[in-house]
Amino acid sequence: MHAVRPAPTARYVMPVGTSRGAFASDFQRRSRPRRASSRAPLVAGALLLLLAGVLLAGMYLYDHSRRDIIANGVRIAGVDLGGLKPEAARRRLDSELLAPLRREVRVNFATHTFTITGRQARVSLDVNRLVQQALARSRSGSIFTRTLRGLLGGSVNANIPAAVNYDHAVVRALTARVRAAVDRPAQDATVQPSASGILTAVASQNGLHVDSTLLGARVQYSITHPNAPSSIAVPVHPVRPSVTTSQLAARYPSYIVVDRSTFTLRLYQHLKLTNSYPIAVGMQGLQTPAGRWQIQWMQVDPPWYVPHASWTGSLAGKVIPPGPADPLKARYMAFANGAGIHGIDPSEYGTIGHTASHGCIRMTIPDVIDLYSKVSVGTPVYIV
Repeated sequence: MHAVRPAPTARYVMPVGTSRGAFASDFQRRSRPRRASSRAPLVAGALLLLLAGVLLAGMYLYDHSRRDIIANGVRIAGVDLGGLKPEAARRRLDSELLAPLRREVRVNFATHTFTITGRQARVSLDVNRLVQQALARSRSGSIFTRTLRGLLGGSVNANIPAAVNYDHAVVRALTARVRAAVDRPAQDATVQPSASGILTAVASQNGLHVDSTLLGARVQYSITHPNAPSSIAVPVHPVRPSVTTSQLAARYPSYIVVDRSTFTLRLYQHLKLTNSYPIAVGMQGLQTPAGRWQIQWMQVDPPWYVPHASWTGSLAGKVIPPGPADPLKARYMAFANGAGIHGIDPSEYGTIGHTASHGCIRMTIPDVIDLYSKVSVGTPVYIV
């Protein structure tokens, strides 16, 4: 049997040259347990984590407590809602934004005044939606920025536009009423023969046209913006006449006015009386037709196309060529329904100044030739 050797024990070997006292002191130091100061960093880290948790929890609770408060600087259409809760914000929008929109708006032109109120236009606001938008804007950013903003008194500086609703048909009806009262067509310059056969000029006048698009935009702006003017001027554009007073004389190089009561034919050239001729007109029952006419055609030495009438007898429908049997002498200017201005044989000059024709206007041969040279097809003929 072999003897069992005891397990070797740990031992320190004293280094060569070391005294026994120094060796014993070093042995005791190495054998001593570690001090508590080695655990300090762990304790400090734990404390920091605890403090951070407390801060985050406090930040969350603070932010959560302000979830229904509108941040400073948030406005709706210029109305400041900062610091308000939803119900208070709705009341402020009703009083400062919606109530003023129900005011009366006046549309003015000269002596005309038209009115429309916000109630008539059915002006409305989705106040609840606007307040929700204000709250959403207040919650913008992270929890850190919101908390710092709240604690330090910061602001968001946001102005949310308010979409105002209204009845477009009511505004269109208002502009239609304004147009009906204000629109005025332009008046062309013209001439007006008087009952005594005197030709006078009637001056042109500018017209007016309401700019409906611009007027509608102005009304819309006034009824949807509480600070907009409540009085609106009607925007109008002048309408120019086609013929102005200065153009009138050139438009009428010649104009004939026949006064049956005085048996006178007056010729105006560029609106100035240049000639007066004695005439004969239609007899009783065959009067020269009164009214406005114009020369339709003209002919030198015209034949007579005999009308189908009771007074023409057996000649009805025939054509009498120029010559002794033709009553139309020298010139003919037709103006209405077979009636015309023509010369007559000198043997009939005694009828001038009387009602003697069958509807035509009779003139002496020299006078009808002179008149013929000064008029043209289209010359107005006015018979009083």
